[in-house]
Amino acid sequence: MAEVATSATSEQLLVVVDPVARRSDGEAVRIAKDVLGAGAGMKLCLPDGPEEFARALARRGSRRPVVVGDDRALIRAVALLHRHRELAGCALSVVPVGGALSLARSLGVPTGTVAAARAVLDGVERRMDLMVDDSDGVVLGALRIPPLRPAPGGTVPEGPPDGDAVPGHPWLRTCQSLVRTLVPAGRPSRVAAAPEPGPSRLRVEVDGETLVDLDQPVEAVSVAPSAAGVASVEVRPVSVGAEASPLLAEGRTVTVSGAHFRYRADTVVSGPVRTRTWVVREGAWGLTVPAGP
Repeated sequence: MAEVATSATSEQLLVVVDPVARRSDGEAVRIAKDVLGAGAGMKLCLPDGPEEFARALARRGSRRPVVVGDDRALIRAVALLHRHRELAGCALSVVPVGGALSLARSLGVPTGTVAAARAVLDGVERRMDLMVDDSDGVVLGALRIPPLRPAPGGTVPEGPPDGDAVPGHPWLRTCQSLVRTLVPAGRPSRVAAAPEPGPSRLRVEVDGETLVDLDQPVEAVSVAPSAAGVASVEVRPVSVGAEASPLLAEGRTVTVSGAHFRYRADTVVSGPVRTRTWVVREGAWGLTVPAGP
């Protein structure tokens, strides 16, 4: 892992450049380094793999961590900090570089390299809710059951390519290796094939109240952040004839159980599992975003 220290100023940054970002857009990485280095004291880390990525974050000291990479790199950083119970006292920054940037965009981070780097220097910390599951996995944005299947040509209709991808695409092995970095030692791999076709029979409980039970087949379940400390849940029952109205609820704890199912949390496909519980933790992590007008 290469490390380069620049001249110090009042603030110190630890800039960790994801290896996929270096390979996919070296020019954007160079621009990000130039803008950040001109505005703050910076220690630059160029990890070659997930172990060095984790080691760089662990050794950041008092420096503010800045991730240069795509959505998967951001998720990896949050997961690592959560695993070490360091999210509460650590404001994270990201300069999005790569092909999968929809999550960063939805969280309020500019996807332009210069704008994002300037937001790191001049922005403000926004506390974000985090969904944590009973296996200590994290969800920054939204989750869906079942995961979206690839469209013709191997692309996923919503969101970036990930474990749903069709074998043979050049980015598949890279995506799979990055997904595996989110899994602590001893936990099963999260890389899984798309679920079997057909409706699911699941019990969905929100704050202990049953929203749908096993006797009602469902087409999809989605969970996403809503008001502070609360997630919104939408269940789409299987329609017979006229389209069935979705079932809606809000709460802090969501439990899904039933037949083995897979789910997509942010960009990661996990499972199969028989039950999983997610709990919303209000303001659990901080992200630097542009200051308001």
